[in-house]
Amino acid sequence: MTKAAVPLLIVLGVLIGLSTHTVVNCGDEDEPDVCSAVIGFSPLRGSLIAFAYEGRGRIALRHGDWRRAISDFDEAIHLNPNRASLYRDRALARRQNGDLELAIEDYDEAIAHDPRQPAPYYQRGLALAGTGDLDRAILSYNTAIRLDPSDAQARLDRGLAFLARGQADDARADFEAALALPAGKDGRTRDAARAKLAELASAEPTQVSVPRR
Repeated sequence: MTKAAVPLLIVLGVLIGLSTHTVVNCGDEDEPDVCSAVIGFSPLRGSLIAFAYEGRGRIALRHGDWRRAISDFDEAIHLNPNRASLYRDRALARRQNGDLELAIEDYDEAIAHDPRQPAPYYQRGLALAGTGDLDRAILSYNTAIRLDPSDAQARLDRGLAFLARGQADDARADFEAALALPAGKDGRTRDAARAKLAELASAEPTQVSVPRR
C-alpha cells in the first residue's frame, strides 16, 4: 500500500462512519427529509438503509400518518427482515389504521423474532380484543403479564377482556391488581381501574337481611 493511499482510506473511513451514524439515527429528530436524503443519496445500501426507512416510518407514526409509516416499514422489512422492532412498529401503524388482522400477523412475527419482550404480547392482545377474539386476547395478555408483572395497563386491559366475557371475579382481581401497582407517568390507568371496580360494586345485588322471628 502506498503512503498516499493511507490518508485516502482514513478519510473514506470517516465518511462511512458519519454516513452510518446518520442512517441509524435519522429518525430520532423530527426531520423526515434527512431520512429521505439518506435513502436517496447515501452510498450505503442493503440492510443499513433499512434504518433510514425505519426512521422515516417512526416519524410518520408519531404524526399519525399511518399509511406512510406502513409503506416505510414495508421497505425496511424487505431490506432487513430479521428485526423484531420493525414488525412491532408496522403492527402499531396497521392497528391504528384499522388493519387488525394484519397487525396481529406482524405481532406474531415480532414475537417469533424476539419472544422475550412483553410489549408485542400486550399489543397483540389489544388487537385481538379489537377483533372480538377475547380468548386469544387473554392468552396474549397472560404472557405479557408473566414477562412484566408490574404492567398495570396490561392488568387493566385483561380485566376488561374478562369483564366482556362475563368473568366478573377475574376482572375484579385484575382491576385490584392494577390499582395496587405503581401509577407510572400518569394516573389514568389507576383511575380507570378504580372506576371499573366501582361499577362492579354497584352492579352487585344488595343483600337484604331477613328479620328473625
